[in-house]
Amino acid sequence: MERLEKKLARTLRRLRGDTTQRDFAKKLGIDHGSLNRIEQAKQNVTIKTLHKLCERLKCNIADLFDDAL
Repeated sequence: MERLEKKLARTLRRLRGDTTQRDFAKKLGIDHGSLNRIEQAKQNVTIKTLHKLCERLKCNIADLFDDAL
């Protein structure tokens, strides 16, 4: 079973596409360094951050851990 931080990392990298991490981080309302660490599955993500990601991406929390988004 794949770890949740790796699923989140993969989802965010896929959604970012060709957009720079800096620009995507601005869209998400988080720090560029945080996005970098999240995409590398090296940062624990708080519920508050997950909530912010969901608001900015207009999705529910399960979508962040699913390949369907």
